[in-house]
Amino acid sequence: MRNLNLDQLRTLISIADLGSFSAAAQALHLAQPTVSLHVSELESRLGVPLLVRAARRAQPTAAGGELVERGRRLLRDVDEAIDAAQRRHAGLEGRVRVGVSTTGIVVDLLPPVFEALARRHPGIEISPSFVGSEGSVAGLQAGTIDVALVSLPQPALPGVRFTPWLTNEMKALVPAQSAQWPAVKRATPAWLAERPLVMNEAGSRMQTLTMEWFARAGFAPRPRIEHNYDTAMRGLVEAGYGAALLPMAPDDKAHSNPRVRVLPLSPRLVRRLVIGQRASEPREGAVARVVEVLLELSRASGSRPES
Repeated sequence: MRNLNLDQLRTLISIADLGSFSAAAQALHLAQPTVSLHVSELESRLGVPLLVRAARRAQPTAAGGELVERGRRLLRDVDEAIDAAQRRHAGLEGRVRVGVSTTGIVVDLLPPVFEALARRHPGIEISPSFVGSEGSVAGLQAGTIDVALVSLPQPALPGVRFTPWLTNEMKALVPAQSAQWPAVKRATPAWLAERPLVMNEAGSRMQTLTMEWFARAGFAPRPRIEHNYDTAMRGLVEAGYGAALLPMAPDDKAHSNPRVRVLPLSPRLVRRLVIGQRASEPREGAVARVVEVLLELSRASGSRPES
């Protein structure tokens, strides 16, 4: 049987470094007979002499020197593996797969999260997937997504829990003033229903939210184009292709774009975002660290979902 005992290997390396059994015993906090036993068992297991024992000094044989050299690397790898496992358990390292409902979440909301994680937990990597609300939640159940940042409403699902995250005010982004887009102070369902619209794709939570807003006023407009990429939707508005209803922050760059007007909605409309994760997810670990930073962002922004 040729399996190595790491404690015996560590003892051999200590003897080679310190030159004697007694010095190694003192450094390793072992009794000297235990040190002698480690070496004899290791030599017996390998079937080769590992040390030349002189009166005042023990020196490795050629075989022992080879084992000492390779053993140093082996013990270093073992120590690093143990440290990595402990860091992973403590949530200091790992890859967290984040499913998002729209690209706007990554572009507008996640940069502060990336920054905070890079500063506090550089060993944690976020890997976003643009799979929509339904795909994100399905990924949680399938184990292919670790955290889902999605819009309400969400059905109650076994094995999945949702935590309130952020509330975003929805605004109408309309092309610059023209005959088709006259100046108004607020965008109403009636006013927007008469104009070309750029909406999220059918089946998305964003389109459902938008169409419910129109339906409550008795309208069911047909969008001119459906698109799930916020940046592309904003570009279509800037090009005069239509109006879009999108979540907006006060410092959003669209407010200063001369080719786009940002109008408040009447009645008001908000998007409520939640953090989805598996109910069985440990309270420690990389996923817990990411969720912790996400919740800190919501507290700092003052836009926690309304009850």
